[in-house]
Amino acid sequence: MTTSTDVIGLFVGQPKTRWAGKAPSAIAKFAANGSQHLIETGFTSDDQADKKVHGGADKAVHHYPADHYLYWQAQKFSTSFAFRSGGFGENVSTAGLVESDVCIGDVFELGSAAVQISQGRQPCWKLNMHTRVDEMAIQVQKTGKTGWYYRVLQQGEVAKGDKLRLVERFHETWPMDRLITARFDKNITPEVALEAAAITELAQGWRTYFTKRAKSNFSEDQSPRLVG
Repeated sequence: MTTSTDVIGLFVGQPKTRWAGKAPSAIAKFAANGSQHLIETGFTSDDQADKKVHGGADKAVHHYPADHYLYWQAQKFSTSFAFRSGGFGENVSTAGLVESDVCIGDVFELGSAAVQISQGRQPCWKLNMHTRVDEMAIQVQKTGKTGWYYRVLQQGEVAKGDKLRLVERFHETWPMDRLITARFDKNITPEVALEAAAITELAQGWRTYFTKRAKSNFSEDQSPRLVG
């Protein structure tokens, strides 16, 4: 267990009205100046607009690999949006660490704080509006390049250049790429769904979903989230 990398970007933001007739959003993040205080609900300089679906203890910090932006740049979307660190509303950006390198429940030192991977991201329609790419949320979901969320185990200070260092791993058979694929797999088997539902470190919302998904008659309409 030697996973360690540097924080190359730290981003925060506040809710703003961005689009006529649409709810406010805090997806537009800006590079943080200096050390940021991290508490159980996230960075004190950061906030979310709709706290029914964003933020909270299990989605306190969003980490998105900077590595993925090369892929999005290569897609040549018809947009002037700049696909670069901080672009998808993440709080933490690193290089060399992607979904296949980390597992659900992994505990990391982040600056002087301690965080634990709690779930993946479920991209929503605000990503479409933000990037000006109509199917951005769907594409992020299909590729599994969603990044992941942390819960905060210990408050602390975090700054660009700090180390993100893995200190404990509980579920090496459940890397985040496998978990994210399972979350969006319409053909997931009941056995796999029940195995995922039993992961105590997994956010309760995802555990509830997998429990329901183990029942053959359960279906989920994703269009309100993906399309708006």
